[in-house]
This record gives sequence, structure tokens and C-alpha cells, in this order.
Amino acid sequence: MFKLFKNIDRKNYKPKFGGLEIFKFIGPGLLVTVGFIDPGNWASNLAAGADYGYALLWMVTLSTLMLILLQHNVAHLGIATGLCLSEAAAIHIKPVYAKFLLLSAMLASVSTSLAEILGGAIALKMLFEIPIRAGAVLVTIFVMTMLFTNSYKLIEKWIIAFVSIIGLSFLYELSLVSIDWNSAIAGWVTPSFPEGSMVVIMSVLGAVVMPHNLFLHSEIIQSRQWNREDEAIIDKQLTYEFLDTLFSMLIGWAINSAMILLAAATFFKSKTMVSELEQAQQLLAPLLGNHSAVIFAVALLFAGVASTMTSGMAAGSIFAGMYREPYDIKDNHSKLGVALSLILAVIIIFMISNPFKGLIISQMILSIQLPFTIFLQVYLTSSEKVMGKYKNSTVNKVTLYALGVIVTILNIALFISML
Repeated sequence: MFKLFKNIDRKNYKPKFGGLEIFKFIGPGLLVTVGFIDPGNWASNLAAGADYGYALLWMVTLSTLMLILLQHNVAHLGIATGLCLSEAAAIHIKPVYAKFLLLSAMLASVSTSLAEILGGAIALKMLFEIPIRAGAVLVTIFVMTMLFTNSYKLIEKWIIAFVSIIGLSFLYELSLVSIDWNSAIAGWVTPSFPEGSMVVIMSVLGAVVMPHNLFLHSEIIQSRQWNREDEAIIDKQLTYEFLDTLFSMLIGWAINSAMILLAAATFFKSKTMVSELEQAQQLLAPLLGNHSAVIFAVALLFAGVASTMTSGMAAGSIFAGMYREPYDIKDNHSKLGVALSLILAVIIIFMISNPFKGLIISQMILSIQLPFTIFLQVYLTSSEKVMGKYKNSTVNKVTLYALGVIVTILNIALFISML
């Protein structure tokens, strides 16, 4: 567990749950939100808005609801057991299966890091004409320096600041365009399937729930944990965790929606096709002015850096969990997990000639691994041996398994569409 309260008697300490106490619990969910607004989501959202206007906003609403359920569930694992998803798998699953699942999760973390680093590198190319490979190295060096030299609490503050900058950037972008709010509201709540839209729908829904975020949330939620022997405190923690998750996922919903709204009000309105992030940035300048294009690139840079940081943390948690250890950046296993994920991702970037193709390959790998992580999570959180009285109810278990099946089908369909 994160070593954040060295001077507190955790066994006897009982926090006060006053009116402002909830703000002390805000943070873990926002780190997970970064994975919800990573460069891969940018590409899918811009394509959705540019090609279909406001019609596909409903998929952001649906994907957010799915994400809330899954992230809330895996956070319960961390609170009730004091274990992250990786540790719980290593302890409660047969070794041969646990090794397979966790090694596949590490592979998924490398794929995630690849996409996030590429996003930051593309932004550096937009802003400073830095070549993609050189930009990838710069992003990786910066992120590794941050992770290896700063405490979790400071990193959390950095990432919350990054998310704020991304959100404010899109608020500015939206202030420059005229939104058809009636169509937008209808789009948020009315499912529609325009001709040829299934690939875009599946890409967004398939990219929202990411394996590394499930591992990460179960770990970082413990940074808010006190006395696990007091059931009243655990119940309070579960309540505040849900509010943190709900608040954070709604921010992710708003930012993803803003991307589609921007694309709908600019590219769809002008009947301009968009296939790459660089192209979107270049096209914004004549439509909204040079400042909008620069702000777009700056927001992408912060999204790439922030999501690379959380991807590295998730890899450290997964790798340390293989040895039944919590994430602790001062520990060699956590350090090695972070380094493996980021360095291997950069090596792969040097081996591919087409960055866009690299993003596609990374999403394909995530599509293959995601079902394993979801069903592992639901199995563990439904086990009385693991969770005790906090195990999933029958209704929750059926709902989560059904959700796992839906996400699996969507990701398989996405994988097939990419072949």
C-alpha cells in the first residue's frame, strides 16, 4: 500500500467525515479519468464528431456509465482487502493462471504506454516540429523523472492540474464555435447508428474501459485508506470512493463530449474529413484561428504526458503485484515495472514507421487482453473468500458479468474491424 501516513496510527485513527471531508477523497478517480481522455480517445472522438456530427454523443454517455460500474467495483477490492487487483490475483488465483493473466496485463500496459507516448510526441511535433521519435524519448524521460523522483501525492496534484488544463482548453475551444445544443442534448440520450458508424462506435466504447485503469484504481484508492478493521470506516470509504469515481468520470464524460462537440461544430459543419490528430490541428487554424490550433496541441501534450504517467504507475503496480507487493516507487519491482512499460513502448515506436498504425496495433492488443482483466476482477470481487461481507451481491455479479460480455463483444468486433 502507498506509504503516505507514516506518522498516523492507522489501526486506531478514525477520520472525521464532515461536510468538506469528501474533498480529501477526490483524486484517485481523476487519475483514472486521464486514461479516459488519452490520445486514443481523442482520435475516436474527433472522428465521431467530424463524420457524424452530434449523432454519436450517446456513446460517450453509455461508455461513461459502463466505466463507473467497473471502476467503482475494482476500487471496492482495494478498500475491502487492502490489495490491488494484481496482488489479489497473485494470492487468490492458481499460480499458472495468475502468471498468464498478469503477464498479459503487462503486455497491455506496454501497448497503453505506446499510445500515450505517441500522443505526447505528436503534440510536440505540432508545437515545435520535433520528430516523432525524438518527441517520444523526451516524453518518456520527463515521465520517468516525475515518477522516480516525486511522491504519489505530488504526482496526483500534477495530474489533477493536467486534467484541469485539458478541460479549460476545450472550454475555450467551445467558446469559439456555435453549438446546436438541441441536437447535442438529443445526441447524448438517443442511441443512433448512422450508416457506416459502427467502427467509430466500437472504437470509442472499446477504448474507454482500459485494462491498466482497472489495475491502477484498485491500487491508488488505498492512498485514502485508514483503519480497515473498523467496518464503519470502511463503509464510509466505500461511499466517498463512489462519489470520487462518479465526480471524476463525469469530468471525463464532459471532456470527451467537448471533443465531439468541437468536431461537430467545425469539421462536420464544414464537411471536412479528419483522419489524424495532426490533420485536425492543422484544420482548426483556418476555421477558428491560430490560437485554437495551439491550444488544441497544448491540451494533447498534457493528455499524452498525464496518461503516460498513469500508464507507468499501473505497470509498476502490476509488476509488483506479481511478487505480492504493493506499488512503491522506492521498491525495485515497482521501478522495474514502470521502466519496462515505458522503455519497451519507446523501442516499439522506433521500430514502426507509421505512428497512426502504431496506435491501431496498440488498441488491438488492448482489445484482446481487456476481457481477461474484467472477468478476473469480477471473479475476485464476487468471492466471499477474497471480499468477505463486501463481495458482490447476486444482482451486482450478474450485472458486472453481463457488462464484461458486452465489452468483450465490442472489443472483439473492434479487433476484427482493424484486421
